[in-house]
Amino acid sequence: QVQLRESGGGLVQAGGSLRLSCAASGLIFSTYHMGWFRQAPGKEREFVAAMDRTVGNTYYADSVEGRFTVSRDNAKNTVYLQMNSLKAEDTAVYYCAAQWSPYSPAKIWDEYNYWGQGTQVTVSS
Repeated sequence: QVQLRESGGGLVQAGGSLRLSCAASGLIFSTYHMGWFRQAPGKEREFVAAMDRTVGNTYYADSVEGRFTVSRDNAKNTVYLQMNSLKAEDTAVYYCAAQWSPYSPAKIWDEYNYWGQGTQVTVSS
């Protein structure tokens, strides 16, 4: 059974930082692209960042480029999202996801195979 478990969310002031972690089990982690998505109240789930399964290429939404960094540790079956210079508009539930694909990581949530339960990030202004 595949499980993705996010942690590290919380309440932070604008301008602050948080580091999210997502621990995976039940899959061959190194063979999956790993992505982060978020969903704010009343909004659709949106792509945040992804890292591919091979050479470590990274992809970001324009809204987080330069502030967020995605990384992975295949030895620990864990993907991270370092979030700096947080803004109120970053407030959302953050989800990690795993995608098996021979192509680049998708930026569309329903192309991912497995999802975590999400972790709340709240940025106060």
